[in-house]
Amino acid sequence: MASTASNTSKLEKPVSLIWGCELNEQNKTFVFKVSDEDKTEHQLALRTVCLGDKAKDEFHIVEIVPQEVAGTVSQPVPIATLKPSILPMATMVGIELTPPITFQLKAGSGPVYISGQHIALEEDYSWAEEEDEEEEVEEEEEEDPESPPKAVKRPAASKKGSQAKKKKMDKDEEEEGSEEDSPVKKGKGAGRGRKPAAKK
Repeated sequence: MASTASNTSKLEKPVSLIWGCELNEQNKTFVFKVSDEDKTEHQLALRTVCLGDKAKDEFHIVEIVPQEVAGTVSQPVPIATLKPSILPMATMVGIELTPPITFQLKAGSGPVYISGQHIALEEDYSWAEEEDEEEEVEEEEEEDPESPPKAVKRPAASKKGSQAKKKKMDKDEEEEGSEEDSPVKKGKGAGRGRKPAAKK
């Protein structure tokens, strides 16, 4: 069970590794390939082709030999022509290849170093997790439309209640205000009440 968990964690992101090879007089070709058992998709993004410090001041031509496709003959494609005194290094942009790839030193004795980024595009199972999350979000959203009206009704009811309270408060204030407006009457009434008490 632990091994499958570790596999799924690896499958979440593509694996990216620095890759490089050397072409020289003894090894004029290099084949970049992956095992047939490996079912993941691989790509090689080239970054630089440069000459070694011991390279002779001569032209070095590096080319890619295309895969043989049934019924077609493909010519090698030069990707860099280098000479120490003129151009010792070339930067590659936008060259992404799918293995097997054969690099060949057509001219020159090298050493020539080719470097790039080896990307293993693992099958991504995160979409299944995203769907589960979306379903959970949808369920939450289905519950939410029911609760907001309740929440809206409650404040509305409280507003009505507060309005009724305000009206009652206003009436009470008016009554209090009318009583305050006539302090003389109160005083007279209070005086009359006291006078009979004094007569007794």
